[in-house]
Formats: sequence, C-alpha cells, structure tokens
Amino acid sequence: MPRTQRNDNFIDKSFTVMADILLKILPANQKAKEAFVYYRDGMSAQAEGEYAEALENYNEALKLEEDPTDRSYILYNMGLIYASNGERDRALEYYHQAIELNPRMPSALNNIAVIYHYEGEKAKEAGQPQEAEAFFDKAAEYWKQAIRLAPNNYIEAQNWLKTTGRSEMDVYF
Repeated sequence: MPRTQRNDNFIDKSFTVMADILLKILPANQKAKEAFVYYRDGMSAQAEGEYAEALENYNEALKLEEDPTDRSYILYNMGLIYASNGERDRALEYYHQAIELNPRMPSALNNIAVIYHYEGEKAKEAGQPQEAEAFFDKAAEYWKQAIRLAPNNYIEAQNWLKTTGRSEMDVYF
C-alpha cells in the first residue's frame, strides 16, 4: 500500500490532498510528477522515523528528478537521515552533493558545520588539540557561508564564531 494511503493524522492527510491537487495542475512532465510522489513519500516516512523506507523513496526520486534544485533537497534529506543515524561521513557526502547542485542552501552548510564542530569537540576531549582546531576551523568556514546566506538563522553559530575569534563578520539584522 503506498504511503500516501496510510497517513493517519489530519495534517498528513491534508498535505497529501494538497500535494495531489498540485501534481494535477502543475505543468510538469510525468517523470517530474513521479519524482515528487517518491519525494513526498520519502518525507512522510522520514517524519515517522522510517528511515529505510525514506531512503528507498529518495533513491527512486533521484532516478527520476532532473531539476538540480529539487535533487539538492532530496540529497539534503538523505544527509539528514545519515546524520541522525550517526553516519556523519556519509551525511557529509550527501550535504556536499546538495551544495554542489544548490550552493544557496544554508541549512546544508550549517549541518556540515555542526558535524565538523562535533568532530572538533571529540578531538578536543581525546586530547588532540591540533586536530580539534582543524575541525573547528572547517566548521567556522561553513558557518560563515551559511550566515552570509541566512544572517538571522544561526545566532548561536555567530556567537561561537565571535567568542572563538574565528569571525570578523558583522551581521546586521
């Protein structure tokens, strides 16, 4: 049974109805519409914690989707799944692929920075200060990019950059 027929809550059902209406009226080719159905089902499965099913749907969507921006969001969501499963290296691969297709994706840049910052903290705790600093510097570079694109979204990162002396950026809200 397709995921769209299994949604039990009102919000999911409403989203599905609206998405189906949009699919019917949008001037997109059949392949793009099929890709969107897989993407939508992937998002639904991901929201329910059904990560294997979500990845299957995202992979099918990638096979069909040709638009680089739409592909970037599929790849980004795949990165989210891998990050939540603790597969940080794999998540980084997907975030980087997403940014290659859509360089104006601050959320992917932020998530890359978060992973590098986490790795820096781990290295610091392990008594590897040089390695930690290298990870922190990488995190800083990605946060700077994200902040340039979305200055109001990453206040904690901005504070961290300033308190660690890694940014001379002045961002005005």
